[in-house]
Amino acid sequence: MELTREEVAAPGRANLSQLLAALALALAVFVGVPLWANDYWLNAILVPFLILSLAGLGLNFLTGFAGQLSLGAAAFMSVGAYATYNLLVRVPALPLPVDLLLGGAVSAAVGVLFGLPSLRIKGFYLIVSTLAAQFFVVWLFTRVAWFSNDDTSGVLSAPALTMGPWRISTPASRYLFVLGVATLLFAFGVRLVRSELGRCWMAVRDMDTAASVIGIPVGRTKLLAFALSSFVLGIAGALWAFAYLGTVEPDGFNLNLSFQILFIIIIGGMGSIAGNFIGAAFISLTPILLSHVGQWLFDGNVDAGQLQNLQKILFGGLIIAFLIKEPEGLVRLLGNLRERWRVWPLRF
Repeated sequence: MELTREEVAAPGRANLSQLLAALALALAVFVGVPLWANDYWLNAILVPFLILSLAGLGLNFLTGFAGQLSLGAAAFMSVGAYATYNLLVRVPALPLPVDLLLGGAVSAAVGVLFGLPSLRIKGFYLIVSTLAAQFFVVWLFTRVAWFSNDDTSGVLSAPALTMGPWRISTPASRYLFVLGVATLLFAFGVRLVRSELGRCWMAVRDMDTAASVIGIPVGRTKLLAFALSSFVLGIAGALWAFAYLGTVEPDGFNLNLSFQILFIIIIGGMGSIAGNFIGAAFISLTPILLSHVGQWLFDGNVDAGQLQNLQKILFGGLIIAFLIKEPEGLVRLLGNLRERWRVWPLRF
């Protein structure tokens, strides 16, 4: 059967449209957003949104793709933040990208160390093991003064960020820096999950016994998941401390942050790259939306503390509702809605 000229040209047109869409999106986020967004949006919304998306990617490597449950995401973020801080302070000759990579490498090594129990245990017991990392790392950074450069205050000011002549000090420059790092790591993540290692992760996630039977080294695959997950989380932690908080302190990486990152991948969709952005947007924007709605409904007559508790109740209720309605996350829910919209005209 011969193909018509239109059928031959269709894939080329599809690729061209995808390329143009990608270029338009890149132009919008790299040029349009810094020009039009104000300092509040850049500092308080977009920068943490990008960093939380990146942290979600790191945890998704481990939990969504490799099936290893973890509650120690914030601990590995803090390792990356403190390692990068010490490299910036003690080895100032190193360029900032190298400091970030080395900080991520240190976090990866710690992730492998705490991932060793996964060779023997799984499920709830593995959660407890990674939760131990959360408390141990915070205790270590609090008790050992060397990690804080012998500073007794416990709260370290983030050093100035520079890349050659580029001084990363304004909200727009911090946004562009975080966006550039996130773009590179997400591109790396897309290639990784489509690689042989990504397929091995998913085989171990679905059934590790069957994966072992077909020749996949289950132990090494799990440890690689811990290493690469912690690597991305370490870089996200450095960005969280330097580009968002402006300080390096253990309290900035508490257990609440670990739960927040876990909610991102649950709500967005485990085992999904796009789900990290959707989950981070939900976590970042929903509390702000609820705050504005509460102020509008009650006209400022409700105590701020009570309003905050009400926001938490509504936020938790929304999470439960989404999990009941679509356990595979918002990315699947949006995909279903898109398919329904695509076939809707065909019903008439």
